[in-house]
Amino acid sequence: MRTGRAFLAAAALAVLTTGAAYVFGPAQVEGTTAAAKPKKKTAADPVASCTADARYPKRQLRGVWIATVQNTDWPSRTGLSVDKQKAEYGKLLDAAAARNFNAVYVQVRPAADAIYKSPYEPWSRFLTGTAGKDPGWDPLPFLISEAHRRGLEFHAWFNPYRASYDADVAKLPANHPVKQHPDWIVKYADRAYFNPGLPQVREHVIKVVKDVVKRYDVDGVHFDDYFYPYPSGNATFDDAAAFTKYGKGKKLAAWRRDNVNKLVAQVSEAVHETKPYVKFGISPFGIWRNKSDDPTGSDTSGMSAYDVIYADARAWIKAGTVDYVIPQLYWPRGFAAADYRALVDWWADEVEGSGVDLYIGQALYRVGAKDEKAWQRPGELAAHLALNRKYEQVSGDVFFNAKLLLSDPLGSMGQVAKQHYARPALLPLIKGVEGEAPAKPAGVRAQGTTLSWAPSDGARSYAVYQVPKSGSDCQATDSRNLVAVVTSPSFAAKTPGTYLITSLDRSQHESKPVQVKVDPV
Repeated sequence: MRTGRAFLAAAALAVLTTGAAYVFGPAQVEGTTAAAKPKKKTAADPVASCTADARYPKRQLRGVWIATVQNTDWPSRTGLSVDKQKAEYGKLLDAAAARNFNAVYVQVRPAADAIYKSPYEPWSRFLTGTAGKDPGWDPLPFLISEAHRRGLEFHAWFNPYRASYDADVAKLPANHPVKQHPDWIVKYADRAYFNPGLPQVREHVIKVVKDVVKRYDVDGVHFDDYFYPYPSGNATFDDAAAFTKYGKGKKLAAWRRDNVNKLVAQVSEAVHETKPYVKFGISPFGIWRNKSDDPTGSDTSGMSAYDVIYADARAWIKAGTVDYVIPQLYWPRGFAAADYRALVDWWADEVEGSGVDLYIGQALYRVGAKDEKAWQRPGELAAHLALNRKYEQVSGDVFFNAKLLLSDPLGSMGQVAKQHYARPALLPLIKGVEGEAPAKPAGVRAQGTTLSWAPSDGARSYAVYQVPKSGSDCQATDSRNLVAVVTSPSFAAKTPGTYLITSLDRSQHESKPVQVKVDPV
């Protein structure tokens, strides 16, 4: 995940051994033009009364990443008062809710530190400026409850392997894992990393994740794209001793991928055993492998996550050890070595029939960038979502990064909201994630233009639809008549007419509707 503009600028000139230019996180690479072939079109016929209209998907993930590392999004700087921290966070959520978003991915563990009160790792320095210093409150219950109050699902975002944002670990507090277990650490370039090849490292990460799932009301656990470190000059990741001890005859690259796959599988099991309704997913680097490396790879020529950072997203999808993937497709349409169109097509193929949801990571942070003409087009992101409609496998999008919802460079998010998020949408239902529809609302009544009803057992929120004057009730097929998703059992209708109310559980399994009429005043 993109984590700090200063580091972005510093990493922008790094070059891979393949010769492809690499920009921190997703690569801006040079190569051949990719050809994409749209397929698997979703039915769209707004003329037919209730044929699903692809412009108004019934269920669609609409998310944003809120990064805490280096104070990228929240809090904006260290040392803010609790009230100012709360106010800043509220503004980010309000900007998301105003555009009909329905999920946030909040970074709670940037580098073996915590944005919450952890029994295993110290307080993050990105709260107070000093690692280990108590900020005077536990932010996480507030972060979660404020998201839920606005109808936003809350995913706790962890970085599994980054142990310290600085290689100089002398200033870290005594209770930091780096200080307690220096044998777990590999120093690489200007960072310290946990060694993925050590079983005790996996045990620690699992313990940290499971603790959050058990104690806090999160809806999901999320990993970003950092596994083995991205290349940095001629630096070598020195895990030779662990490889000698645990490699068991495997080649180094295969062993490293196996280490990551084990962690992913074990975290998935721990999350679902603790709370079966909590989702687990990963946002991998956008290129799994190139066709030049593997004939089943994508028609691209950038960095290969499989070969360079040992992240095998295909293996996670096939094994079902993730509930969703959010590949970071941070390149525009027509970009020679990593065309957005080619990559959407490839990822859609990968998840087809797997039961793993596919959302696309969108580069809001690149809008307006002067190094690529396509990002100077205000409508580039909106065009990405229009392309996504052609693929029934694509179930939503997540944007990086949150503070840009406030500034909205080039008005790009305004276009996305107008063209694609004009109506709310329910969350996608993920195969295997526990949940069931609550009882339908009872006691629904209209007093003037105010609708109210009794709270339903098991309901976190309620969907409100307005039946058009034609009488065509499309509530079950798409969201063209969905006017709101509310968290309290009431709604202020703006116009008279017939309304339908349904109950939604935390995963937004939906009850049967109840009809109520609002008479003209």
